[in-house]
Amino acid sequence: MSRFTPGELEVMEVLWQESPLKPADIESRLPRPIGNAALRSVLRVLLEKGHVKREKRGKAYFYRPTKPARASFRQMARKLADVFCNGSTFDLVAQLVKTEKLTPEDIRKLQDIARAESVPPSSKPGEQS
Repeated sequence: MSRFTPGELEVMEVLWQESPLKPADIESRLPRPIGNAALRSVLRVLLEKGHVKREKRGKAYFYRPTKPARASFRQMARKLADVFCNGSTFDLVAQLVKTEKLTPEDIRKLQDIARAESVPPSSKPGEQS
């Protein structure tokens, strides 16, 4: 699956929040005005890329994402790490921490997450636990 353009991402954000939706409903929820033809073009591209599926109900098509937002986030984060950090997730997170203005509370929350998610060191081969 390919990456999102900024316009595609705006449409996907709407669909991740609520779906299935028909184009008129998507258009009314977008943060900025978009013409009907432009929206239909974005939806066609998202369909071709495999990011959305559509279902015909009566005369209208209803669109929904093929993957949840979390899965797409993981894919995009992986691509960011590959492009900017030689594939290192650690370096990606470290760069975000260094470049963002984090409050002491933000840092404490990150430390809590790191502690909760850390993997215990594995035993060396031949050692018993």
